[in-house]
Amino acid sequence: MNSTSNEPVITSYAQAPAKTITAGGVTYAYRELGPKGGIPVVFFVHLAATLDNWDPRIIDPIAQHRHIITFDQRGVGASSGTVPSTLEAAADDAYAFITALGHDTIDVFSFSMGGMIAQDLVIKHPNLVRRLILTGTGPRGGKDMDKVVRTTYGDIVRATLTRSDPKEFLFFNRDALGKRAGKAFIRRLSERTVDRDAAIGTKAFQTQLKAIQRFGRSGPSDLSRITQPTLIANGDNDRMVPSVLSEDLHRRIAGSELVIYPNSGHGGIFQYHEQFAPTAVEFLTR
Repeated sequence: MNSTSNEPVITSYAQAPAKTITAGGVTYAYRELGPKGGIPVVFFVHLAATLDNWDPRIIDPIAQHRHIITFDQRGVGASSGTVPSTLEAAADDAYAFITALGHDTIDVFSFSMGGMIAQDLVIKHPNLVRRLILTGTGPRGGKDMDKVVRTTYGDIVRATLTRSDPKEFLFFNRDALGKRAGKAFIRRLSERTVDRDAAIGTKAFQTQLKAIQRFGRSGPSDLSRITQPTLIANGDNDRMVPSVLSEDLHRRIAGSELVIYPNSGHGGIFQYHEQFAPTAVEFLTR
């Protein structure tokens, strides 16, 4: 439904209304903001993440120009059902959700596990996606991607011992700059005070982690089939999805653009949001 002239356009993620839609027996929780009409940008979120895990400093600048849709995957947050055991099945869920909303062309913004799901979606439904942003992610069968399990559990323990959020360890370097960036990022995630999402359950989290491990250990996808304009971004010291995998994606996706931020980890785009958000806006509005 297009915005009517008297309906104000929401461009702040903190104020985006919580909505639901049912597709294939699953009720998906989602939020949308920005000017309606035109091709929406659908956001694919990371491991263990809910609707509340998107950085408003990335979403809000894009919402000034584009219709944005974020959603909870099946079995996560306020979406019903159980988490699928493979990322390919998660891509099928995303397709069901997007088509239930009535969209036949989208742009994709993805981060980490979301980027793995987005790759599976584009390969299976090449006509659905017009432009693709892959951040903090890597290809199916990517070298050392299956080590994400050990890294994740190790950092959860470290975070518990220091009463921190695990994302401060998983997404950011442990130098002074990285620690500051991590705390600022966690603060930004709490800017929304109404209609906050339910945190992921332990079983759902473990299922997602195993699905990523399976993705990392499986045979590679033919990424030469991705012909969409593609923007790839990461920090130069990603411990979760090694930074070399962003370079691997760049080599395998013809014509893709690669941005690597210095002195930053998995959350490089969040640490450098002031530089990255305009880059994403320019790419998506080109």
